[in-house]
Amino acid sequence: MRDTLVFATVLLPFFAAVLAFLARGDAPRKLIMIGTAAALILASACLLGQGPFTHDVSPVFEGLVVLGDFALLCIILVVGWRLRNQVVIWLTLAQIAGLAFLDFFLTGHASPGPAFYVDDLSLVMVAIVSMVGSLIGIYALGYMREHEDHPHLAKSRQPRFFFFLILFLGAMNGLVLSNSLSWMYFFWEITTFCSFILIGHDGTPVARKNAERALWMNVIGGAAFVLGLILLQKAAGTLSLQALLAKAPEISTGGILLAPLFLLVFAGFTKAAQPPFQSWLTGAMVAPTPVSALLHSSTMVKAGVYLIIRLAPLFAGTYLSALVALFGGFCFLATAAMAVGQSNGKKILAYSTISNLALIIACAGINTPAAITAAILLIIFHAVSKALLFLCVGTIEQTIGSRDIEDMRGLFRIMPHTAVITAVGVMTMMLPPFGMLLAKWMAIESAHSQFLVAAMLALGSALTVLFWARWAGMLFSAPFGPATPEIKPASVRLPLIVLAFAAVLLSLAAPLLNSALARPMTALYAATGAYAGSLGGLENQVGLFPIYPLFLILGVGFVLALRAARRVGPAQATAPYMCGAGCDVDGRPGFTGPMNQPVAALTGNSYLPRIFGEDMLGRWANVVALVLVALMLGGVLW
Repeated sequence: MRDTLVFATVLLPFFAAVLAFLARGDAPRKLIMIGTAAALILASACLLGQGPFTHDVSPVFEGLVVLGDFALLCIILVVGWRLRNQVVIWLTLAQIAGLAFLDFFLTGHASPGPAFYVDDLSLVMVAIVSMVGSLIGIYALGYMREHEDHPHLAKSRQPRFFFFLILFLGAMNGLVLSNSLSWMYFFWEITTFCSFILIGHDGTPVARKNAERALWMNVIGGAAFVLGLILLQKAAGTLSLQALLAKAPEISTGGILLAPLFLLVFAGFTKAAQPPFQSWLTGAMVAPTPVSALLHSSTMVKAGVYLIIRLAPLFAGTYLSALVALFGGFCFLATAAMAVGQSNGKKILAYSTISNLALIIACAGINTPAAITAAILLIIFHAVSKALLFLCVGTIEQTIGSRDIEDMRGLFRIMPHTAVITAVGVMTMMLPPFGMLLAKWMAIESAHSQFLVAAMLALGSALTVLFWARWAGMLFSAPFGPATPEIKPASVRLPLIVLAFAAVLLSLAAPLLNSALARPMTALYAATGAYAGSLGGLENQVGLFPIYPLFLILGVGFVLALRAARRVGPAQATAPYMCGAGCDVDGRPGFTGPMNQPVAALTGNSYLPRIFGEDMLGRWANVVALVLVALMLGGVLW
């Protein structure tokens, strides 16, 4: 039964993707997407709590993966040749050569171990990918129809879109379930190519430019991955994660294995769009909203942090671990500051995603049981809330024609349901006692022995409150007036409602998630011996979650605020005072200006570009991040 469920989560999307591509007409494609989503959600739900277990495959599949590796790299090479991108061409050639050396000279006679190893961490990731990713796919059914109405395409591109979207889900499930790092690399490269196609889906010059940037930056990570596999195979004699974790005590004392571990961690940085590679993810905002939601919430970027967390026990207590924590803390603070300077809703979500991924990386570098538990909780809560917010922005943009939060002022009057759901998503990202804040609290506490990292995490958390609160306040601000009915397709409404309820319910279940996930990770760290004697304190961390009284207080406050808002009528909604010179300008408040001419009164937020500007901060963030990466490399080679 478990083997069938693993098959359903990994291989079923590959077959469904082909059917979606071949389907002619919206109705069959819709049926395939909904059927695939239902199968993935059911299979991932049934797998929860089933681990740990291994799942081996036929040698035929081993050969197919090797063949698939080379075929995919050849396709990427052809794409690089057509783009005339030298980085893609040469690094892809290097990957082909390295993979040939690895497969035919190093591991040809080695026992690869089981293909899949299923434990609590991989099952959590499968649930996130399958459930959140499937809801995004359902949302895309209604979204893409309206998205293609604007350019009046002669031929729909939806078959190709849904092919790569569904393929993406299967590749991510394969990646997080893989026990063999060579298998993980295969699925890793599938996500790279799928993201390139999906980012460039619209075919505009800016879409093609940003798709190319995403490709060459992720090809850098892919090259580091292959080199890391070669060095790891030579040094450890295996690419099995379970075999490597069994060697954790000897690896964590330092030595030659730290160099390949650094290369794999570096590959994780590129996939997670950490500085100096953040521009590929911010540029991906040109893609249709379901693509942005997939890349930022449940799939591609989570692959990077998953790999780092999975490898964390291997470098616990080393120089590399300390610098990974410092790198994550710095990137969390820097990208949170860049989010403050943005008014574009998607850009805010993009930098917020990069910032939260950096926080997860910092937890992996802090490398204690409490920190790893915080990282896993952050992955769960972030995936749901951020997917919700991306889908909300896409819905808002299709209605008002803008994704700028300044244009969302008074959105409740135009889109009451979406405005409320967006506010729920924002609140779950920043307010107590919702899961994201609790997990950040746990992460900051786990950094108590590293003052600089803890300070950066605290400052970065404060900045996140600034940009989230600013956005939420604008949704319910002026102009006031009666709300108009909001009509959206069921495929658009349903994912928003489900994700909003999931974000709240998961926060209510935070104590349960904490205790259920902490024990397996405690056992894993006990096996490494790196933190012997410090594990007992983890049980006390449950005391960090007295959330139910806080939820009660929050609920009472919400009810009182709602009652107060209902008492505000049109008479209380007055125009702003303009020092006695007020007047109407086309029915809007204004004032009498120079030459006795009426001037419209405009209000807006200050984004302080000289302090939080993307160009200025991004330049310095890239420099510091490169220095930290260089220090990591120097430390492991010393």
